[in-house]
Parts: sequence; structure tokens; C-alpha cells
Amino acid sequence: MKAPLMLLLVSAAVRIASAAGLPEPVLPQGVGVNIHFVRGHERDLDLIAAAGFKFIRMDFGWGAIERRKGEYDWTDYDCLTADLEKRGLRAIYILDYSNGLYEEAVASPRHSESVAAFARWAGAAARHFQGRRIIWEIWNEPNIGQFWKPKPDAHEYIALAQAGCRALRENDPRSTIIAPASSEFPWAFLEAVCEAGLLEQLDAVSVHPYRGPQRPPETAAEDYIKLRALIERCASPEKKTLPIVSGEWGYSTHNRGVSLDTQAAFLARQQLANLWQGVPLSIWYDWKNDGDDPAENEDNFGTVYPDLRPKPAFAAVQVLTRELAGYRVARRLEAGQPDCFVLLLVNSAGAQKLAAWSITGPQPGSVDIGLDVPGDVAIVDGKGQPLAVNLEQTRLHLALAPLPQYITLKKPSRALAAAAARN
Repeated sequence: MKAPLMLLLVSAAVRIASAAGLPEPVLPQGVGVNIHFVRGHERDLDLIAAAGFKFIRMDFGWGAIERRKGEYDWTDYDCLTADLEKRGLRAIYILDYSNGLYEEAVASPRHSESVAAFARWAGAAARHFQGRRIIWEIWNEPNIGQFWKPKPDAHEYIALAQAGCRALRENDPRSTIIAPASSEFPWAFLEAVCEAGLLEQLDAVSVHPYRGPQRPPETAAEDYIKLRALIERCASPEKKTLPIVSGEWGYSTHNRGVSLDTQAAFLARQQLANLWQGVPLSIWYDWKNDGDDPAENEDNFGTVYPDLRPKPAFAAVQVLTRELAGYRVARRLEAGQPDCFVLLLVNSAGAQKLAAWSITGPQPGSVDIGLDVPGDVAIVDGKGQPLAVNLEQTRLHLALAPLPQYITLKKPSRALAAAAARN
């Protein structure tokens, strides 16, 4: 896809996202995290809010809510939703997993009775939580056998998702719906979903852009471009610029994963790189380590330990959300090397900031900021500590590292304003 066309599609997707109940692409509005609890956990929620997260994503389990046919117990999620609202947090609830009342426990909803029952439950949920600004996601990673049993089947999932979408809209026409929450970018599965017409019923396409520890967040850009082209090819004119949501994605700090410092850098860069690509909502996996085994992958995705002690990732997201609050990504600036990232961010008042980092390790970078007085520039590293300003004429020289640093321009730069206007 040619760059100008891609930029137009990204811009249109941003406009649609805001109209559809998705957050505006302004930090920290679309910064989110996965959790694994409903009742209680007040300290967890306090820390989630203190870190600057604005969304949580949580399973909304069918089997736990409908234990008798046609009877729904919303109590746990009423409590969680109220606890979130007290802290200014929003929810993505995942309508997921089977119900033994209608389908064998090992099987996902595949038959007409279970699909219809799933849709009735989804519709009842939309009606019960109407007006609570919840984003509904239909299933979790249906393209892999762990979550769609006995084996993944795109057509079975599409039938379920279409029925669920219709029920959500019928019971709350203003519902915000995302899908298919795919694990990574399974192109055959995504093509089937798009070609089946499911895009017409969605407000965003959700994917989980997981990749190995050697592939940093910036590498997702090529996948987003390819997915955006697929959406444009398959959707009606009204849906061609449907937004993309990064619904779940993290890096584990287990023995064969990334280091604690790399996880911190990747968390901040995931949010920034996604916004650069026009992705308005990014959910980090996970809030809290699931266990204490340093060799277990699933135990080590968290931003905090099981006892809520912060990992470096917690500080990284807290500094990001504090330093860039109210700012959106305007464009990437030339910084001397392909592996040097410098993003220009602006707020509604025209103030300017930069976020700068290196993909490949410590290295120098520089950028023309159009200002020549060092006192007009302030820099903090990704831990919130001040850094010296090295300004020669209008060129700012930076010692870049994997963890982003944040540069505040105390007076607007006309040159950077012009650059932002060209985006």
C-alpha cells in the first residue's frame, strides 16, 4: 500500500473510532491492560489507575453467568463495572467460552441451539449494561485450538459472531463491538472473517499481535498495513476505514523471554508504535504475574509481581502516561538512522513533545527541532529522571536507548508545526 493512501486510511479510521465509542487516539485514553478477576482486588484497581491505564480487558464468561437456562446472574460483573467506574476505567468484556447447558463442555458453540443461546445471552448483557460504555468483544483467539474446540473453524466462529452482533445491536443499538480477537495475524482466518461480511457489523477489528522476544513492537507495522488493505478490499464503502484494535499483546519475562528492562521498554513502545500506526486502543498482557515460576512463560507477563510489587514495566507505563497525557502522535521525524524513532506529539492547544528511542540498543540520534535555545527544551528518561539538553543551533542531539525518553518543547516550534500539518 502506498504511504499517502495508508495515511488517509489511518486518519479516517481514527475519526470512525471516536464516533463508534472507541477512545480518541490521545494518551492515555487508549492505554489498557488485561486482568483476571471480578470481585474485590481493590488494591489492584487502585494501582492500575495510578499507572495511567484507562481500560481493562476481562473474560465475560458465559458459563459462569448462565447456570440455568435463561437465567443470568450479572452480580460479579455489576461489582467489577462499578469498581472500574469509580476509578475512571472502562471495560472490554470478552463474550466467551462455552456453556455446558447447550454444548458439550469441550466444544465451542457450533450447533443452532447453542449459537442461539449465546446470542440471547449476549443481547441480555448488552441490555443490562446499556450506557456503561463497555466494549464487547466476541470470543478470544478463536483461530487456535486452545480456545475454539474441538478445533478451529472459521465458519463456525463467523456464524457465532454474526448472531452475537445482531443480538447486541438489537438490544443496544449503540453497542461498541470488536472481533475476531485473533491470536497473531492468521491471514487465512482473517480473510474468511472479512470476506464473510462480518466487518459490516463491527466497530473495529481486534487482533493480538504477539511475536517472539526478538521481534520488537515496531515490527507490527507491516502487519497492520496488510490488515488495513484486507479490510479495504473486503468492506463496504462505509466500513473500508474500520479501525484496528490491539486487543492483547505482551512480552513475558520468563527465563527464555525478555529481560525486565526490555519488557518495560516494549510496553511503552507498543503504545507509541500502535498510535503511530493509527491503532487507538492497545491492551497490554498482562496486569499481574500469574505465578512465581521464573521458567514458566504464562507466569511472567505482568507489570507487577503477584504480591503487587512493581516491575520496571509499571514505572515505564506510569511515566509514559504522565509525560504524554493529552498528546497524540502527529508524525515520525527523521532522526539520522532507521533504527532511531522520534515521534512528534501535539495536544489540543498546539503544545509539542517528542518521544524518542532506539530499536537496536544505545546509539546517538539527532533531530532538527527548529529551536536554538537549550532552556526551551526539557528531557526526562523513561524512568522520569531529567537528562541534559545537547542542542547545537536547532539540532537536538540525543543519547537514545530502548526505553523511550520524552522531550518537552517549552515553546512551539514553527518547523515542527509545519511538519505535523503535512501529515
